[in-house]
Amino acid sequence: MSKLWGGRFEKETNKLVEKYTASIEFDQRLALEDIEGSLAHVQMLGECKIIPLEDVEKIKSGLLIIKEKVISGNVSFSVENEDIHMNIEKMLIDEIGPVGGKLHTGRSRNDQVATDMHLFLKRKTQEMIDLLQSVQEAILLQAKSHITTILPGYTHLQRAQPISFAHHLMAYFWMLERDKERFTDSIKRTNILPLGAGALAGTTFPIDRTRTAVLLGFEKVYPNSLDAVSDRDFIVEFLSNSSILMMHISRLSEEMIIWSSQEFQFIELDDSFCTGSSIMPQKKNPDVPELLRAKTGRVYGNLFGLLTVLKGLPLAYNKDMQEDKEGMLDTIDTLEGALQLLAPMIETMKVKKDRMNRAVTEDYSNATDIADYLVNKGLPFREAHEVIGKLVLYGIKNKKYLLELTLEEFKEFNSMFEDDVFTVLLPDNVVNARKSEGGTAFSEVEKQILLAEQVIKKSVLI
Repeated sequence: MSKLWGGRFEKETNKLVEKYTASIEFDQRLALEDIEGSLAHVQMLGECKIIPLEDVEKIKSGLLIIKEKVISGNVSFSVENEDIHMNIEKMLIDEIGPVGGKLHTGRSRNDQVATDMHLFLKRKTQEMIDLLQSVQEAILLQAKSHITTILPGYTHLQRAQPISFAHHLMAYFWMLERDKERFTDSIKRTNILPLGAGALAGTTFPIDRTRTAVLLGFEKVYPNSLDAVSDRDFIVEFLSNSSILMMHISRLSEEMIIWSSQEFQFIELDDSFCTGSSIMPQKKNPDVPELLRAKTGRVYGNLFGLLTVLKGLPLAYNKDMQEDKEGMLDTIDTLEGALQLLAPMIETMKVKKDRMNRAVTEDYSNATDIADYLVNKGLPFREAHEVIGKLVLYGIKNKKYLLELTLEEFKEFNSMFEDDVFTVLLPDNVVNARKSEGGTAFSEVEKQILLAEQVIKKSVLI
């Protein structure tokens, strides 16, 4: 079959070359964006009197017929036609005749593919923001139920200080809020139109790029035609934002895996998000968070893959840039799957309050509070730190937690201890003592949740 660009060539393309260089296997997902861009382009061509209005109407009619076929799945894409652009153009010519060949007037596949990807990624970024919010809402729902649930807080994976479980969960809410902000901010750099830049140098036809931008809902056009066709920063930025998001998802997944283990038993994941063992009937495996943790690697890989493709490319378009799509599409699929699973998994997880409470009464994570207790009685902090360190060592050697010691034992280490030390050591009081802004005191967590609800409400209104 003759290529749409075949006039210059005397030989047919080698079949292996056709297969190796074709992108239709993956860029067919841009079909609707390709048609959308073409509808705007041909509308502009007619308004600028570059092609007759009757031809414009024929082309638009043909494109709308193809659009319906794409939506219904009633199309067959061909490797011989290489990419989504030439496949659509060939379908158009088959549908309405040679007049369909006028559609490509004043544009190149270089600015066409860039436009398709801007349109596609702009839509997908907004969908990602919506999915992120659904995860935030699930976190918020659990947090509101567990403001007074206390678990050990950790540093170095060693018990550090008791904290509200809601406070711990809300840390992820704010991570995801920053992710939302990054994606939202990136839209303005995706919302720039390349169409009309031609292959690299613009076009001799009197086109109106601003009119095309208005028709497609873009805020502005690229001011430089070379930059327009060679820019993939907007994809790199999306992949970078996605990598940060997946890092956050991976951290939460890791904690869910640990928390649901027999050793911790802080939570239990719903059966619908776990799997069993083919040999060990007692097993309930947290496969979903494990895969979320693992798939972070492929998202990182897609980012570094595209950065490597672009790092040495001269201006303007090079075939290398065909490698921009598969990683982007894979990242989108990975993120969509992750976020769609994460929200209901968080919402349905069972929190084992009694187990968490036992954990904070069977450790020494309240030690800082009695160091502060001595400081408030006038002892310098460094001296108080040493006293409590020796007291903890005594407790470990005698297999007693701090709340199990007698007042006499406390006084052996410092005479300033009084009966009120036992009140200070209670987990609820340890948590509630941290009333600094953003702290884990129940009252501060309630303020934080109220702020989060306002953030969600504002996002919905926008």
